[in-house]
Amino acid sequence: MTFPERILWDELRRLKLNIRRQAPIGRYIADFVHHDSRLIVEIDGPLHEELEAVAYDAERTAWLESQGFRVIRFSTKQVTDGLSDVVDAIRSAVLSPPSQPFPHQGGRALWRARDQWVRDEN
Repeated sequence: MTFPERILWDELRRLKLNIRRQAPIGRYIADFVHHDSRLIVEIDGPLHEELEAVAYDAERTAWLESQGFRVIRFSTKQVTDGLSDVVDAIRSAVLSPPSQPFPHQGGRALWRARDQWVRDEN
């Protein structure tokens, strides 16, 4: 873990929201994930500003979103310079899950009930 990820992790653990770090999701590893709210938090260093990395991140985000996750990104500078703001944004995102069900399949929504997906037949 990088220094910004480590200081953010220390703060996220204090929230006791059951956030996991370095969690595998499909073929990707998420920096942080809160499964119940389907939230992924990514911390991007300077390498993420390079053209190839931007394209890779866009592809990765699209896939994660297609799986029903929300992805929020913070730069390492945001974490180190405004840690409390980043923690507040994550807390807020965890406590206010998306208003629409994810993912959509065949025009019908799939709702997450407990730990399984339930098809909405309406």
